[in-house]
This record gives sequence, structure tokens and C-alpha cells, in this order.
Amino acid sequence: MAHILVVDDSASLRSMVAFTLKKEGHQVTEAANGQEALTKADAGNYNLVLTDVNMPQMDGVTLCGELRKKPAFKFTPILILTTESSAEMKQRGKAAGATGWLVKPFNPDTLLSTIKRVIR
Repeated sequence: MAHILVVDDSASLRSMVAFTLKKEGHQVTEAANGQEALTKADAGNYNLVLTDVNMPQMDGVTLCGELRKKPAFKFTPILILTTESSAEMKQRGKAAGATGWLVKPFNPDTLLSTIKRVIR
């Protein structure tokens, strides 16, 4: 199964996502913001990053762009899970290198099927 980095400033949302992923056998590492996620990205080997957009210290779109600069994350799928659904925000995410966009509240089945599609 996959090793997934889950990034969200909401502890309750992180734990719900982690629970859903672990139930499917995935290994999960959690980060509370983009800055913490970058530190953990350097220390681990991930098959997928799942990030919120609006977070303190570093938002998810900036995180996406920073991860794409790292050779280890050049082709790693990055999914953005957020309440943001505007076309402009989705375009910013895509420009930063996001693989896909999921809108909160998340549906566990949709989340899992999307992850299955993007992880090789």
C-alpha cells in the first residue's frame, strides 16, 4: 500500500482522513501546515501528498510548488483537499503542480477511488 503525507491545520480533519486511509492499509504521516510538511517530505518517502489550501505558515498551493522543485516529488501525485472550489483557485493549484482537487467535506469512497487512480 501507499505511504501518504496528509497536510491540514485541522487536527480533526487530519485524523478522519488518516483513519480512512489506514483502514485501507495505507501508511499515513500527518503535518499541520505546509512548512511542517516540507520538513517531513525531506525525511520520508511518499507515494502521495494530500493537502489543504488554507493553512498558517505555508498554504497548500505554495507547498505544492515547493514539493515540485524537489526531485523526489517531481512525479509524486499531489491532491488538494479543500473547501475552496473556485475555478481561479483550482487553476492556481494546477499551475503549482497539483494532480487533482477534492472539495471538503470529503467522501471517503471518492477519496479512496481518487487515490487508487493517481497512485501507480
